[in-house]
Amino acid sequence: MTMLVWPYHPDLLARPVPRYTSFPTAAEFAPLGGSALGEALDETSGDISLYLHIPYCEQICWYCGCNTGAANRQGRLTSYLDALAREIALVGKRLDGRVKVRRVAFGGGSPNAISPTQFVRLVDAITLHFSLADPVWSIELDPRTMTRDWAQAMSAVGISRASLGVQTFAPRLQEAIGRLQSDAVIENVTAMLRETGVTSLNYDLMYGLPGQTWGDLEASLARTAELGADRVALFGYAHVPHLLPRQRRINATALPGQDERFAMAARGYAFLQEAGYRPVGFDHFARAGDPMAQAALSGRLHRNFQGFTDDAAPVLIGLGASAISSFPHALIQNEKNAGRYRMLLSQDRLTGGHGIARSDADRALGALIEQILCHGRARIGGDLAMQHATALAPFMERGLVEVEAGLLTMLPGGLPYARSIAAIFDPYRQDSARRFSSAV
Repeated sequence: MTMLVWPYHPDLLARPVPRYTSFPTAAEFAPLGGSALGEALDETSGDISLYLHIPYCEQICWYCGCNTGAANRQGRLTSYLDALAREIALVGKRLDGRVKVRRVAFGGGSPNAISPTQFVRLVDAITLHFSLADPVWSIELDPRTMTRDWAQAMSAVGISRASLGVQTFAPRLQEAIGRLQSDAVIENVTAMLRETGVTSLNYDLMYGLPGQTWGDLEASLARTAELGADRVALFGYAHVPHLLPRQRRINATALPGQDERFAMAARGYAFLQEAGYRPVGFDHFARAGDPMAQAALSGRLHRNFQGFTDDAAPVLIGLGASAISSFPHALIQNEKNAGRYRMLLSQDRLTGGHGIARSDADRALGALIEQILCHGRARIGGDLAMQHATALAPFMERGLVEVEAGLLTMLPGGLPYARSIAAIFDPYRQDSARRFSSAV
């Protein structure tokens, strides 16, 4: 295999930085007032996307940073879904036919922690209360709990995109992170999803796991390519047990060091390229014919709360506890606590009261950061270049980025430093290891 050698500068990666799935980031959210979401919805029209959050899993993995709980109390789960259906009705009524829904995504948690019948009821509620414009339907799935009944429900709805939480094929690493799933399970679920009509299938994989070697990652990448995943998201494990107590079950002494993590990311990038995947941003990959790869090639790639995406909708409405809605002038998060979320909706009250108003300056900086992360270049103008000249200098001196005539361009070796370079332009950023994850 021809290796892509990324230059390694640990001092430039030492500062934890946001993932920038939004700007400003959720770390800057604060109370907005109970009317914020309603006012934003009243101003919304045109094309939108929907995201529905199912914060439950049948089994909780130790590494997971998602807002999720165990789906072992049917009464609690049913009450949550009733509240979610009520929210769908409230938001749909508030939009009053002014919008066209182009995409619907289900995430979590694990959406398939609920029953297929419960899932279809949610889809029926969306169909009843929103104006759908032949939307693209997508879903995140836990392969351990995927069933034939679920596959049939997906086929009936017309889901064409799915993402499987694979993480690693190595049994000893699965045991180390509390996620046991055999190779046969992944293979069978992959075949099942193809039969349902899923044409774009993503595998989530991780590096930086306790005890993981390059050989482990290489084997998982090879199996991923063999099974024919259309997309791959290759994430570095973020160990933050002070924020996520469940991670205390993971042996921190076995975690690879920064240099090993960097090597795995670099070699994984090269491996996937040679296996026929096109890099999409810094941690996603897609086969040439996949819509994500086509978006990257044509300059239509974007970034939202689901990571890199070909979704260009100016408004993303989040439904469910902790879900975040993105409007041009505001980011608004629903109540995080599922119990309080249910209580507010029992009173026919929208729950989004936390977030941040986005100024014109925020929107401009958000677009600049998105351009850096999605396309490796951004026009920063003379003022911004001068303002951040000192912070940019170490990256420029080492050949990672260049600035000419107001155009910032990432050079070939700069890709793993993309988030660190983007963070230079973030006036909100606070240098706290407790708030953000490692850059690689």
